Amino acid sequence: MAKTSNPDTSPLAPLSRERLLQAALHIADESGIESLSMRKLAEDLGVKAMSLYNHVVNKDDVLCGIVDMVVSEIELPSLETDWKIAMRRRAIAAHEVLLRHPWATMALMSQVNIGSAMLRYINATLGCLREAGFSVEMADHAWNAIDSHIYGFTLQEINFPIEATEYSVVVENYLSQIPADQYPYFNQLARRVIESEYDGIHDFEFGLELILDGLERFRHGTT
Repeated sequence: MAKTSNPDTSPLAPLSRERLLQAALHIADESGIESLSMRKLAEDLGVKAMSLYNHVVNKDDVLCGIVDMVVSEIELPSLETDWKIAMRRRAIAAHEVLLRHPWATMALMSQVNIGSAMLRYINATLGCLREAGFSVEMADHAWNAIDSHIYGFTLQEINFPIEATEYSVVVENYLSQIPADQYPYFNQLARRVIESEYDGIHDFEFGLELILDGLERFRHGTT
């Protein structure tokens, strides 16, 4: 998983909001959002903690700032492209970006975000759907359905307790607890994974295509 490069922490480099936020993003990516504090941030930057408040209001301001930096990495849907292609690219890009910043999914879901990057992101998303023919209400529903898939799948992938390369071995170890006479369908699936007939790895784009295909029906006014 890619990490952010450590920003210049030389005392000779002037402190700025951008430099401060880059340092905060690096801490969050390397050690998790729970490790981010104003004291830790000041130490990494080689400055006194009080000097940070010349550039940010408080820790919440820092969190909002780094969330907006993450959002700025996501490809905006183009109004010049077929809506399904544009929204597919957006979703895949968002999933990849959030995997690079494992802390960011929960931060996006648990706070109000009104940074400039987030506002552009939302506006472009709604614009893509509206120009495709969705009503205002359906564009909002569509956007939230897609993002629910992105966030849920990303959190599952980040927190899944088994590495993909070890999946078949782990399943084999648990097979005795899935007897065929009690759990025939689960046992059948497990055996296919063990015998390498199926890798068992969940596919982000499979669920995404189901959502996009379903939304196409609403775009044409049918249910």
